[in-house]
Amino acid sequence: MARHCGVRAAGLWARLGRGCPSHWLWGWHLSPGLSGARLAHAGAADQLQREYDAVVIGAGHNGLVAAAYLQQAGVRTAVLEKRHVLGGAAVTEEIVPGFKFSRASYLLSLLRPQIYTELELQRHGLRVLPRDPYSFTPLLEDRSPPRSLLLGHNMAQTQRQIAQFSQKDAQAYPEYEAFMGGLVSALDPLLDAPPVDTAALGQGSLLQRLRALRTLQPLLRAGLALGQQLPRYYEVLTAPISKILDQWFESEPLKATLATDAVIGAMASPHTPGSGYVLLHHVMGELEGQRGAWGYVAGGMGALSQAIARAAAARGAHIFAEKAVCHVLLGRDGRAQGVTLQDGTEVRSKLVLSNASPQITFLELIPQEQLPKDFVQQIQQVDTRSPVTKINVAVDRLPSFLAAPNARDGQPLPHHQCSIHLNCEGTHLLHQAFTEATHGHPSSRPMIELCIPSALDPGLAPRGCHVVSLFTQYTPSVLAGGQPWDEQARNAYADTVFDCIEAYAPGFKASIIGRDVLTPPDLERIFGLPGGNIFHGGMSLDQLYFARPVPSYSGYRSPIPGLYLCGSGAHPGGGVMGAAGRNAARVALQDFRRLRWQW
Repeated sequence: MARHCGVRAAGLWARLGRGCPSHWLWGWHLSPGLSGARLAHAGAADQLQREYDAVVIGAGHNGLVAAAYLQQAGVRTAVLEKRHVLGGAAVTEEIVPGFKFSRASYLLSLLRPQIYTELELQRHGLRVLPRDPYSFTPLLEDRSPPRSLLLGHNMAQTQRQIAQFSQKDAQAYPEYEAFMGGLVSALDPLLDAPPVDTAALGQGSLLQRLRALRTLQPLLRAGLALGQQLPRYYEVLTAPISKILDQWFESEPLKATLATDAVIGAMASPHTPGSGYVLLHHVMGELEGQRGAWGYVAGGMGALSQAIARAAAARGAHIFAEKAVCHVLLGRDGRAQGVTLQDGTEVRSKLVLSNASPQITFLELIPQEQLPKDFVQQIQQVDTRSPVTKINVAVDRLPSFLAAPNARDGQPLPHHQCSIHLNCEGTHLLHQAFTEATHGHPSSRPMIELCIPSALDPGLAPRGCHVVSLFTQYTPSVLAGGQPWDEQARNAYADTVFDCIEAYAPGFKASIIGRDVLTPPDLERIFGLPGGNIFHGGMSLDQLYFARPVPSYSGYRSPIPGLYLCGSGAHPGGGVMGAAGRNAARVALQDFRRLRWQW
């Protein structure tokens, strides 16, 4: 028998059940450390000072990383966060009493290895729970029991799983993994350096051109590493992922499972050209030396942000929550000179780094007349469409899948720790779900990635209960006919998702205690994600590298001297990676040292 948790009293159910607002109780948080107005550190003043060397707008993980590196270099730095909780989208929030959710981002892999070691994150409390196996795709089919596909790091076991569907695919899979691994290894150095400064190469002074030539080195190394395989790898980067997967495999469940990494977070179909890069972006990470591995952060994603914040504070950075910036201060010479808070407080600085999106940074925090018109137009035209609705669910038992029923004692089985892919019997289902959204309708059979972090981290929920993360798509930001994403629309879509899960795991709907539904407008309003886009802008090839966020401003600097972009809207893009924060801090530090030399 399943072991039920003891929180489903009638009164609690009345508060948390289907009749409650789907985005309720935003004020709950994990601990005082997450929500305090300031992250204390030894010897620091209790109040926000009126002058720093650098101010970072936003305490998302990239902003915290930037602050840690700046402060380590002796640059007095303050981080100002508008919400009550640090971390941006990497937060842990107790949405349902007793249930601690990674409310937005929910898995870790992409964080750069250098950041782990240089900021000593393990010493500051970060603990990652690797997953093996890591992917589970149950099928809906007319056989008992239905088949499923379980992928893990043991290649022989994974091949046996694939062989259920195709012996040929089982034999090809190791070669496919090696092929993709080669491309990832070649591109990896590009993540840790600014893109080539094309403007300086073409129009800069001799010194600027020489500096810009140095930025060519990572690109040249990548080209040399690709070698004779360059034409094949070029096809991976530019073609639809469906075309690439068709060249390697014949079984639809395998292709659909792999294709999810190419479309996740993107308003794109497996048939969209360039979707191959998004897949690569999601397999570029590593955990404990295992390339492409993903894991849960013990305590939820907020524990990662807290570890980075502790690292920054230990170096002397001042970090404040509930300090909303309303605009960037500019001097007569047009340089950034600090920020103004919503309460009118001015904080002066020589550097300003924005962890906010390019849209908020340049269209809301800076007077438009201070920016070049073509730059403003380019920022306005960045594709920020989002297909994502994130649903956080509290349940009183583990889902029991027809393809892999629960044990009698109700304890987690290996597949419960995985990313569980639903409605992934074939790539045609993903394309169908995408097509519905392009016409303004939420998918009737959405792509669902279901994760149960409490299967490995039981402290996230009361005994016997679990937290379930549902990353779903496709839901358009704007519904057909201009209809709003009101409570009725939210609940209708959530019920569609739950009906789908019920087909794979009967009893799921009855296990629900509470839910938190975050549509694209909710993700924008709460977390500042433009259009609800988890990457601060699409990861299509026209919005990457030289062109992120826009051409000629891909190196973290902006048209405003002293103002830098350090969030996911800058190179190398989205995901909990930290590279943008680290890279931007290094660029800003170079400029700061030149400024100090001039003084």
